[in-house]
Amino acid sequence: MGRVSKGISCGVQGCEKTAEKSLSENKGKMASDLSFNIINKRVYLCRNHYKEWKKETKEERDNERARWN
Repeated sequence: MGRVSKGISCGVQGCEKTAEKSLSENKGKMASDLSFNIINKRVYLCRNHYKEWKKETKEERDNERARWN
């Protein structure tokens, strides 16, 4: 069982909601607007912050995927 399934809280400073997603430290840092509490090189995000992260990093992630094809 991972930490998300055990009920770890969101890693964004000031948020106490339960995390639903886990990202690597490098992917988490792609979003400059969010400040994280990094635990063991992982970033844990609740549903709302994950949506925010996806919106902020959409262009960067598309460019990263295109680079590999």
